[in-house]
Amino acid sequence: MILNVSGRTDVVAFYSKWFMNRYEEGFVDVRNPFYPKLISRIYFEDVDLIVFCTKNPIPILNCLKEIDKPIIFQVTLTPYNKDVEPNVISKGKIILAIKKLKDLVGIDNLYVRYDPILINDRYTLDYHIKAFEHLCEILNGYVKHIIISFVDDYKNVQKNMKFLRLKNIDDEMKKKIAINFSKIAKENGMSIQTCYEDDNLVKYGFSGDVCVSKEIAYKLTEKKFRKWHARKCECAEMVDIGVYNSCRHFCKYCYANYDEEKVQDNFKNHDDNSSLLIGKLTENDTIKVRRR
Repeated sequence: MILNVSGRTDVVAFYSKWFMNRYEEGFVDVRNPFYPKLISRIYFEDVDLIVFCTKNPIPILNCLKEIDKPIIFQVTLTPYNKDVEPNVISKGKIILAIKKLKDLVGIDNLYVRYDPILINDRYTLDYHIKAFEHLCEILNGYVKHIIISFVDDYKNVQKNMKFLRLKNIDDEMKKKIAINFSKIAKENGMSIQTCYEDDNLVKYGFSGDVCVSKEIAYKLTEKKFRKWHARKCECAEMVDIGVYNSCRHFCKYCYANYDEEKVQDNFKNHDDNSSLLIGKLTENDTIKVRRR
């Protein structure tokens, strides 16, 4: 089993203590987002690989040595300010954490996500090209893999249009981004790929790889994994332990948050000692052990 920590919320940034408590106890419970009374229980003895996805790796850095599983770390690092990412910590601190991760998990297992790319009057095409070049130069020698995507029309994006003031990213703009980003990444010894995009930009020098390929998973675990049927990409199947509407970064483009009041309520209902990320088990819950 590959554990995704997490595509639904930033477990590392806000709930690292809870995660390490669950790891020490040996299992974690996950409430089904569509059938809330159904609980999946995951034993860490069944976990072969952990994929951490975060905007702030710092809270878990000192705990990684306690995890005796293969790890892939994906850190989102974007050039936006507080108008778009209100509660993300300073980018300088994130960069220092990424440099530490290179030694902790290995450069081959470390990915930076420049994700998502959005265009408006402040964050222009030229702005992104300069920001990406600066980022790659700083991380040269610390990171080998860069993942990008373009902003999607999520519910939260629509709600925040007055803040985002998005401009359409047409094919010519994507082409200019792709040509420049590919050149910059290559100059800094990095591969670059897209995440879950209709056009993977391979014709402009991008890698055709996916975020967590079956090949990479096999290399790290010596086990074969099936394709992730829940998504149309070619990633290996993963199991997510997060909860939607529980990330306090409040990024204006986020797909996993769409109700800020619910986020605050969920955070209040978090207990580091609960088996669930949000709330606790009830007598009406049905627990089923998940093995894959």
